[in-house]
Amino acid sequence: MADLSPYGVRASAGSLRAADGVVLPHVWTEEGVAAGPVANGAQAFHLSVALCVLNDVYREAELLGIPVQGVAVVADGGFDVTWASTGISYQAEVDSPADPSDVRRLLDVVDEVAEIPRAVRAGAEVTRR
Repeated sequence: MADLSPYGVRASAGSLRAADGVVLPHVWTEEGVAAGPVANGAQAFHLSVALCVLNDVYREAELLGIPVQGVAVVADGGFDVTWASTGISYQAEVDSPADPSDVRRLLDVVDEVAEIPRAVRAGAEVTRR
């Protein structure tokens, strides 16, 4: 997977689960998701994308009947001098005995339906109460 900037993160589960990171409970695997690093808000922002994509791979794979043994997602991005995001990119790796074309189709579906990436793409106003 790609080298990460200081704001990059990795979320992984199943057969691709990393040995280090914060372990989060996970609906789809007994061992949970290894996530990290998460030492600042920029990493937490990017981790929201990585976790959403990871979870949606499992969910959509079940709906499509594609077996998945493990998933790893890296998400990274940058910020300009005013701390506006310059964008987020992610890369997903799926361990599956399925035909590679089925896995590509799965990842295409996930890219369309993943809620957090869709929300970030649409933009959101953040207000203080």
